[in-house]
Amino acid sequence: MTKEEALKIIKTENLQNYNWFSQRNTSHDEVGIIMKDNIWIVYSADERAYIRNQVKFQSESDALTEFIERLRADKILKSL
Repeated sequence: MTKEEALKIIKTENLQNYNWFSQRNTSHDEVGIIMKDNIWIVYSADERAYIRNQVKFQSESDALTEFIERLRADKILKSL
């Protein structure tokens, strides 16, 4: 997956509560993606904006796929 494809999915599926490559400080209940030292990191933050779960990837494509999957899961959970 490319950044352009991920952004299109976010827009088309109206996915929310995310932080796209550290565009701002970590917020509560969000999914984020960052790149640090040529490693892509996908994380989930809790209600206190504390990063609880992060996975590191060597591939941007794999990281973006995980990022989108987490955003989709978050949307489903919040609709219940």
